[in-house]
Amino acid sequence: MRREWEPEDLIASWTLIKPDWELIGSKPGATRLGFAVLLKFFEIEGRFPAYAAEVPEQAVAYLAEQVGVDVALFAKYQWSGRTSERHRAQVRKALGFRECSEADQETLAEWLSREVCPTELRREALRDAVLAHCRSEKVRLEPPTFGQISRLVGSALRMFEERFCRTIEQQLDATDGVVQRLEQLAGSGEDRKSAAGGGEQFLYELKTDPGVLGTETFRREVAKLERVKALRLPTDLFDGWTEKLVTAWRDRAARCFPSDLAESPRQVRLTLLAALCHARTTEITDSLVELLIQLVLKIDTRAERRVEKELTTDLKRVTGKTGILYRVAEAAVAYPDETVRRVIYPVAGEATLRELAKEAKAEREVFNSKVRTVLRGSYSHHYRRLLPDLLAALEFRGNNTTHRPVMDAIELLQRYKDIPVSDRPYYSRSDRVPLEGVVPREWRDAVIDDKDRVERIPYELCVLKALREAIRRREIWVVGANRWCNPDDDLPTDFEDNRDVHYAAIKAPLDGTEFVADLKTRLTTALTWFDTALARGNTGGVRITTRHGEGWISVPSMDKVAEPPSLDALKSEVQRRWGTIDLLDILKEADFLTGFTSEFSSVMSREVLPVGVLRRRLLLVLFALVISSGSEGVFDVHDGLLRSGDSPGGRGYLRPSITRIPGRFDACSAGGDARLTA
Repeated sequence: MRREWEPEDLIASWTLIKPDWELIGSKPGATRLGFAVLLKFFEIEGRFPAYAAEVPEQAVAYLAEQVGVDVALFAKYQWSGRTSERHRAQVRKALGFRECSEADQETLAEWLSREVCPTELRREALRDAVLAHCRSEKVRLEPPTFGQISRLVGSALRMFEERFCRTIEQQLDATDGVVQRLEQLAGSGEDRKSAAGGGEQFLYELKTDPGVLGTETFRREVAKLERVKALRLPTDLFDGWTEKLVTAWRDRAARCFPSDLAESPRQVRLTLLAALCHARTTEITDSLVELLIQLVLKIDTRAERRVEKELTTDLKRVTGKTGILYRVAEAAVAYPDETVRRVIYPVAGEATLRELAKEAKAEREVFNSKVRTVLRGSYSHHYRRLLPDLLAALEFRGNNTTHRPVMDAIELLQRYKDIPVSDRPYYSRSDRVPLEGVVPREWRDAVIDDKDRVERIPYELCVLKALREAIRRREIWVVGANRWCNPDDDLPTDFEDNRDVHYAAIKAPLDGTEFVADLKTRLTTALTWFDTALARGNTGGVRITTRHGEGWISVPSMDKVAEPPSLDALKSEVQRRWGTIDLLDILKEADFLTGFTSEFSSVMSREVLPVGVLRRRLLLVLFALVISSGSEGVFDVHDGLLRSGDSPGGRGYLRPSITRIPGRFDACSAGGDARLTA
């Protein structure tokens, strides 16, 4: 129950009404006040307070004033015994509740396992669900005690886990050979060597994320996806189960050593491995799509930078241009409010500027032509070898007929993926090669030769660039992906029936024209403000420039924000009381009291470092991450404890374990550890 109450809320919730006075009757002193507290507390919370301090002091004082009893007498009320039991029975009878029996607890556990556990696994949320269910009009049951609810929640989770694992095990047993392939993942020795896809480190590789962007990274992820698909899990294995549930089992499997999996019961082991492989299939597919998007952008950006560097060098060699540019810039800065004809023309001349503009336009065409040439060379000599793997690993789909040309182009690439370019550099005239919506106008001359033939390499580049943009707009999606899945699947299943409810939740109108009109109004207003600020010169450094010959809004880097005065005051008070505290000492003391470093586990099959050494290294890594100084600097000043590259984990390694640390502290606090309370 909340501790602070506003006067209005206090009056609305804690005021005794006529039926309450009939129940209170002529009870005297502490008994009178204690009964009133039990009655109103149960009305609000649907349960009795576990101890006196759970009742807000404001509420006790307000009730004491109403019943005409000194508030100090509340401390004398007996919370156990026959009087208290009689009072509770009176309250339950008056409010239509009944006491919770052992049979009721079993019923609650069964209800929780069937109705709530499939969508929620957090114990605190399950506890709240039990309390809410007991208070419902259909049940009207006094909730069990905190300890009973904890045991009830544990029982419900066990029942649900058994039912969930049994269902998954039955589906796996019904699929030929899949159980054997999954068991090989958690096997040892020769079993692991014969795992799907080969390699005794397959389970470890399955848990790892992609490395630095590059062609080898892309190939490793494609090979990993092929090995996971080789397990041939049923496509509908987790249909009907929530994504949150599958993710929880996937995370649990990722924390398990192979030995942990081998020691688990068969149905638990198979469920863990199936959840891991199923989730990793979608995650790897997502990572491949993201790698594709980044690679296409990387190819494009590198080509532009290379050509820009060459043209900049050529520009510097042309005499006179730099001087003209300097004079124009100097005049513009000196007289910003004057007209171009009055300030710029005298220093450069109108004819000279026209010639420069004409030459710049020609240079832009040269620039685009050179970019296409560099792109072609970079793609054909290095990145093109990824195309067969890409087309084999990812299956693209589209719901929008506008982007059907891109899908047709992908199908064309699919047909030609195994034909060497040296044998057939052009597409056959009998092939229908989509151009509109795939090949931009400025690329047409590079793609189509003078004999009206379509060259494969530049066409493939255009297809990849068009595919990248369509994927980013979610107009083309990827089968088996999660983030890049069919956008129609993002809608709730009841969207059509409850469209008004869902639109209200995102505060959007049902009428599309109304939404567009409002958006136009807001954009026009914002641009008007920006235009006014530009004219007044108070944009805070934001300005309009050009980039690659196109308009560009430049935003300056933000200055460092000053620390809040309250934070300075807090630091000063801490230093005044305890002096300077070494963060590393705090981490060491926290580990001494709770042993939280034992929550960090390796994903490898074994650990060879002594526990003491690993403990020291983990503390130093945490210390380095907290102060954002990097591990190397910390380790250098600690007797070379770690060599370069020996760090036991980065943020991705630490994140799952860090989420379990608060539970370790709570357990120590609940256990009454004297060292924590000292």
